[in-house]
Amino acid sequence: MRKFYILLSREVSSYFYSPIAYIVLVFFLFVSGADFYFQISFMNQRPVQYSVQEAFFNSVFFWFAFVLIFPLITMRLFAEEFKLGTIEPLMTAPVRDWQVVLAKFFGALVFYLVLWVPTLLYFLIFQYITGQTAAGSSGAYWGSYLMLLLLGMFYISVGCFASVLTRNQIIAAVISFCA
Repeated sequence: MRKFYILLSREVSSYFYSPIAYIVLVFFLFVSGADFYFQISFMNQRPVQYSVQEAFFNSVFFWFAFVLIFPLITMRLFAEEFKLGTIEPLMTAPVRDWQVVLAKFFGALVFYLVLWVPTLLYFLIFQYITGQTAAGSSGAYWGSYLMLLLLGMFYISVGCFASVLTRNQIIAAVISFCA
């Protein structure tokens, strides 16, 4: 298990040493922040029958950002290892294949979850300013984030598979996006 944690920490740190991670983070936070702002502005113009949380998670901006981040997060998982030739030393090291695959998967998942942490603040700030809850119930609120976790795990696994198929990161991103 120690080897797995070493591989996982290596993978997570490689995300934060890479400029693409910060580009993805800024892109995602900009789109999700703009989405939240537009939803609140729309709701201020006329009364609606749905909550802020429903509007945020059902908007076109949200799904646009959601679909685009997975190819960007996962395109480098294995394709970069193949391109740089570091897959051979990694696979011949005294670690099991499942440790390498799961470390890469959970490294991408950790970065994906880091993207979502600031969005938790949107709803807390909304509740603080207005005194109203952003969701109909706490179950709906946490259920939405559970859905994001499960969908994220699925799309990260698809992107991981796409990254294994090729040495080129762009091709891996296109395969992941099309799948």
